[in-house]
Amino acid sequence: MTDQMTRAVRFRALHERPEPLLLPNPWDAGTARLLAGLGFEAVATTSLGVANMLGRTRADRQDVLDNCRLISEATPLPVNADLENGFADEPAEAAKMIEDACACGAVGASIEDATGDPRTPIYDFGLAVERIQAAVEVARGLPVPLVLTARAENLLYGVGGLDDTIRRLQAFEAAGADVLYAPGLRTLEEMRAVVSSVGRPVNVVMGFADPSITLEQLAGIGVRRVSIGGALSRLALRSFLDGARQMRAGQFGFLTEMASISELHEAFAPPLE
Repeated sequence: MTDQMTRAVRFRALHERPEPLLLPNPWDAGTARLLAGLGFEAVATTSLGVANMLGRTRADRQDVLDNCRLISEATPLPVNADLENGFADEPAEAAKMIEDACACGAVGASIEDATGDPRTPIYDFGLAVERIQAAVEVARGLPVPLVLTARAENLLYGVGGLDDTIRRLQAFEAAGADVLYAPGLRTLEEMRAVVSSVGRPVNVVMGFADPSITLEQLAGIGVRRVSIGGALSRLALRSFLDGARQMRAGQFGFLTEMASISELHEAFAPPLE
């Protein structure tokens, strides 16, 4: 298995080339291996996918770390960990989650400014910046060059507008974040505005965006990384529910759409020595 330092160096390099890094989101060892078999160069965990897998509305701190270790051990690919808000409000406590994710094999990690409290869904600007400063300090002290992503979540919660998003991302960049990320960008124009306002690589998540936007268009405006969050998990569960409902109705047409056993065995077979 590729050592963590090699993965970390590779992951950082994937953000420095002109073409965007496609970063899909598996939720268990099997989906990670399927994605590796399709030729993806890196993967990212999804806390929503973990919650879906566990049958909950939200995964907890240990669930996320255990999933990070599971996916890191499943393939030799670099793994970026979705750490939500670090499962803590206080900057140093939230930043500790980055160290723990690295210990589980991650070579990238994201910290967001969403509080998890519907009454005040986004951290105040000053605290949000302090949290990224603390995360950067922890990330720089790790034994591998972990790629730290700072996320501005305000658009998802209707708090402020694009100007506030850009203000936060610029402050996160100044604090030392390696990658900047604003879920909730929906149009190419919004994405272009963000990319042109900062000097670090920008991650765009297509799970909230206009699906007609192409990878070529994203590359054309300078996007460096493209993810989809929990979309693959939701897609898989949609297919599961459709099949289960057909079965409940006494129909079995869905059986013609299954992946073949041979295709799965090929993807899951252990590598040759």
